[in-house]
Amino acid sequence: MINAKPRLALAFGILCISIFPILVKLRLTPGLISAFYRMAIAFSILLPYMLVTKKFKLPETKHLLLAILCGVLFASDVAVWNIAIQESSATQASLLTNLSPLWVGIISYVFLKIKPATNFWIGTTVALFGMAMLVGFKFFLELDFDNAFILAVLSGIFYSIYLLVSKKALTHIDVLSFMTISLLASSVYLAIACLIMNEPFSGFSNMGWFVLFLQAVVCQLMAWLSISYATQHMRPTRVSLSLLGQAVLTSILAWLFLDEKITLNMIIGGVILLIGIRITFYAKTLSIKNLKSKNPADTAQ
Repeated sequence: MINAKPRLALAFGILCISIFPILVKLRLTPGLISAFYRMAIAFSILLPYMLVTKKFKLPETKHLLLAILCGVLFASDVAVWNIAIQESSATQASLLTNLSPLWVGIISYVFLKIKPATNFWIGTTVALFGMAMLVGFKFFLELDFDNAFILAVLSGIFYSIYLLVSKKALTHIDVLSFMTISLLASSVYLAIACLIMNEPFSGFSNMGWFVLFLQAVVCQLMAWLSISYATQHMRPTRVSLSLLGQAVLTSILAWLFLDEKITLNMIIGGVILLIGIRITFYAKTLSIKNLKSKNPADTAQ
């Protein structure tokens, strides 16, 4: 019988992170300092809870180092993505960052024992085609191969490595302890980066502070507690590809709150993207024979 909890957690996490590009578009704080406060505020909320409830468990040294590495990788991802989205367009940065499923598959195939299933590659191809339709094929002809482009691609690579390393770490560490350690590592790492780059730690408007708090609570704590739980129980390739679904939700939110238009191409692209994600959850390897028969129950996570 299918355990629906990881999938529900993943869906909830995707919903929470889908508002992040909308908040970044507001440009109320610099990208790097925004990444720092996202981690630091989330850590300051989670730590008291862990201490009062005594749920924190210090893992073995090798697993502790993995969690710290995850914190550095995730902080790097968020920091360079924030800068990329502020120095270019949100569309370009989001698209290039969302190439992470491709990097996850390649890294898994080349360096790890985990070999992505055929359905993953089929689903990735379909989903990326849907993503292309979502942002518009004309967009690819207007890509600027500048620093923002490089940072956005780098963000996707950091993100993919994070997902793979966190999968290994979460087999030995509970989700809350893992989040506590990784958030502390992220906060320290980004604080040092902000000091080196002479970023301002104060002087923001009330709305700026509210957005920083919202990012920490919704986009970090709520989203990544849910996604980490899903990662613990699901294949990292499936998690990474499923996270592409945030592009569809972000487009809807941008339409609702930023008056951005939704075209027919975007709707079709979004549907194709979601079909690509669904393919990776199909239990049997796709073939013409399978497609002609009734879909069997999906029993694999």
